[in-house]
Amino acid sequence: MSKRIVVKVGSTLLANEETLRMRFAFMWGLLRDIADLQNQGYDVVLMSSGAVALGREILKTDDNSIATKQAASACGQPVLLHAYRSIAQEMSKDIAQVLVTMSEMESQDHFDDISNTIERLFEYPVIPIVNENDTTATKDLRVGDNDRLAAKVAEMIGAEHLVILTSIDGLYDRNPSDPDAQFIDVLDDVSQYIDGTEETNGLGSGGMKTKLQAANMAQQCNCTTHIAEGIIDAPVSSVINNTRVHTKCLPIDQTASRQELWVSNRLRVACSIIVTKQVAQSLADTKQNIVYNDIASRFGAFSRDDILHVFSEDGVELARGYAECSSDDLEHLQHMRNQFDSEYGADAVSYTHLRAHETVLDL
Repeated sequence: MSKRIVVKVGSTLLANEETLRMRFAFMWGLLRDIADLQNQGYDVVLMSSGAVALGREILKTDDNSIATKQAASACGQPVLLHAYRSIAQEMSKDIAQVLVTMSEMESQDHFDDISNTIERLFEYPVIPIVNENDTTATKDLRVGDNDRLAAKVAEMIGAEHLVILTSIDGLYDRNPSDPDAQFIDVLDDVSQYIDGTEETNGLGSGGMKTKLQAANMAQQCNCTTHIAEGIIDAPVSSVINNTRVHTKCLPIDQTASRQELWVSNRLRVACSIIVTKQVAQSLADTKQNIVYNDIASRFGAFSRDDILHVFSEDGVELARGYAECSSDDLEHLQHMRNQFDSEYGADAVSYTHLRAHETVLDL
C-alpha cells in the first residue's frame, strides 16, 4: 500500500481575509506539491475549506446565519473547485470532489461507501478534494470544522500523516502574542493543551482547539499530525520531510480494528451516562455490560445503536459504546424494575471499553 497523507487547508490560506479573493499563488504551490507527492507514490487527500469565505464575496454579505452560510457555500464551492481544477491540469492532474455530511460519517455503511470511493480515486491521476456539504448540513447535523473531519478521513484511509496547514507555525504553550510563549515542536499528549486553546480565526470555523482535537483523534489511528504554517513552496513535503519548523503530534502505539476506531473517534455523541461508583471501579479492570440499574444519571436523549459516553461520577470518561435500547426505553425500564429481566433481558447498554492506550470492543 502506498504511503498516505491527508492535507487540511484552512480558509485563511485560501482567501484574503479583507477582500475574500482567492490566494492563487498558495493554491498553485499546494497542488504542485501534492502532484509531486503523488508522482512519488503517495496517496494524498485534500480537505479544503474556503467555499463559504469565497461565497461571501459573491453575495457581498457578512451575515453569519446558517442559511446565509449555506447560500455562500453554494456560491463559493464551484468557484473554488474551478480554480483547483484549472491549476491541477497544469500538473497533468485532475480533481474529484467528495462532499460528505455528519450523518454519512456517523453511519457505518455510508462511512464505508465514502472510503470505497476514495480508494477507487487513488487508482487514477486525480486529487480527491473532500469537504463537508455545507449547503445541506443543518446546525444540529454538521461537523462544523474541517480539522476533525480531516482526522476522520485519515482514519478512513489509514493515513500515516495528517498535515494541518494554518496561518501560524504551530502550537505554543500560551497565546503566541505573549513574549514568554514557548513553541512546542513535538507533542506526545495532545489532551493537556486542548482546553486552553479556544480562539478561532477570522474566516474559519475552527481554531487551535479543533486542530488539537483532530490530532487527538489521529493519534489513536497511528497517524502523525503536523500543524504548520501554510507556505507557498512545498507546504506539505517540507513538513513530511521535517525540513521546517512545525508542531508534530506523535501517534499512540496501539493496535485497534477499524471498527474499534470508528466507535472511539465519533464526531458526535448522542448522550452521556454516569454510572455508579461501584461500576466505575469495576470498569477500570473488567469489561462488562452496563445494565439499567448501573446508571446513576444521564444527559441527553438517545436511540438504539447510538454511541454513548460512559462517565464516572467524578467526570472521568470510562467507556463508549452502542446503546441497546433508547432513552425512552431506559426510562420505562427504570419504572418497571421487576419486569425488566423477564421482558427485556439483562442488558440495557453494551459498550466499548477505552483504557489509556487500548480499545476493546464488545461486539
